[in-house]
Amino acid sequence: MAKLLMFHGRECPHCRIMMPLVEKLEKETGLVFDKHEVWHDEKNADLMRSYKDILGPKCGGQLRVPAFINVDARDAHCGEMTYEQLQAWASQ
Repeated sequence: MAKLLMFHGRECPHCRIMMPLVEKLEKETGLVFDKHEVWHDEKNADLMRSYKDILGPKCGGQLRVPAFINVDARDAHCGEMTYEQLQAWASQ
């Protein structure tokens, strides 16, 4: 099973939209996202920065939330997406 990460901010409106979709996907498929809040947790922010080589090209050169990483595929997605898009991306 792929190692999936989600970086989010507690007050981020886009993250609040994506979190229920991530939780639904986990419940329906058994996939698991390691979720890391980065706006109030410097250790998590450092972890996000450690993936800048994967996130940067997919996020317009910036580190922003919500951000999703498939560590094994070395692929990332930034921003909102539909449930169907999330499912297709996470299942690659």
